[in-house]
Amino acid sequence: MSETYDFLLRLFSDGDLIPLGIFQKPLAKFIAYRRTPEIEKHYEEIGGGSPIRYWSEYQCKKVCEILDKTSPQTAPHNPYVAFRYANPLTEDTLSQMLKDGVERAVAFSQYPQFSYSTTGSTMNELYRQTLKLDPNRTINWSFIDRWPKQKGLVNAFSKHIVDKIKEFPEETRDKVMILFSAHSLPMEVVNRGDSYPAEVASTVYAIMEKLKFSNPYRLVWQSQVGPKPWLGGQTAKIVKKLETKEETKGIVLVPVAFTSDHIETLHEIDIELAEECKRPEIIKRAESLNGNEEFIEGLADLVKEHLESGKLYSNQLELDALLGREYAKDTFKHPNEMFGDHSKKQIKN
Repeated sequence: MSETYDFLLRLFSDGDLIPLGIFQKPLAKFIAYRRTPEIEKHYEEIGGGSPIRYWSEYQCKKVCEILDKTSPQTAPHNPYVAFRYANPLTEDTLSQMLKDGVERAVAFSQYPQFSYSTTGSTMNELYRQTLKLDPNRTINWSFIDRWPKQKGLVNAFSKHIVDKIKEFPEETRDKVMILFSAHSLPMEVVNRGDSYPAEVASTVYAIMEKLKFSNPYRLVWQSQVGPKPWLGGQTAKIVKKLETKEETKGIVLVPVAFTSDHIETLHEIDIELAEECKRPEIIKRAESLNGNEEFIEGLADLVKEHLESGKLYSNQLELDALLGREYAKDTFKHPNEMFGDHSKKQIKN
């Protein structure tokens, strides 16, 4: 239980993700305490824990194995995984990298679509921990901060959707509705100019282009927390509205902002949503990316292209920082304070 509580406490203490103002710390403790038993129960119902660490480490290891073959000039490639709220935490992974003598590293966000509250929060934490653990900048970093239309991502999602649609009767397949479900975002964050809604939409559109717009589709949002307004329409509400209609022959849910299974797919969609529906037999979820080979090869291609480009980060990141940094604590004013060659240079607090 302590591990789940610690995870929730870190999650709700992150003002980049869930802004709670001056009451952030006490509210985070209260919410974490109240929600821990329920989340523990959910983990038990999906097998005792989240598989996200397993799949993250698996994907990272496979990407490095591919890169050793396709990019021998930058080999060897060593896999490290760090999480913002769960083990292994950023500071633990960074400490291990320093012990291992790493001098060049690529921070590769596994959020395909950028949000200052997810990728940005992770980036800020890496900067904070670098100030503490590597002030002389022995590791030179660059950053893959978004990849919403990467070919491997789009192709893998498309294949999983087609596979799931084939489970419906042939005569109704072209009428099956595709609902792309992404983790929602507080409107307070959206209204700051966050790029997440547009980038998720770009992923959805790219997938539907690949599918030649074969089926009706919508983008919906899940996992809202608390009373404040969040980005909608909500996945559960849209599904329950559609399933009652006679015209609805089938619904395929696609977790379009997640690269592997975890509690939002395995419990929130597979268990909670199914239990709330009157016609669960017409609702299916497309398989998560997990170990999909084309997806993993796409990740490796993306890293190879990044290394060959010499770019430190995308052209968008400076604008992300400009719009988001005033709401974040202890972060940089410009991304070049974190990424690039800072060897032998002391970071000034």
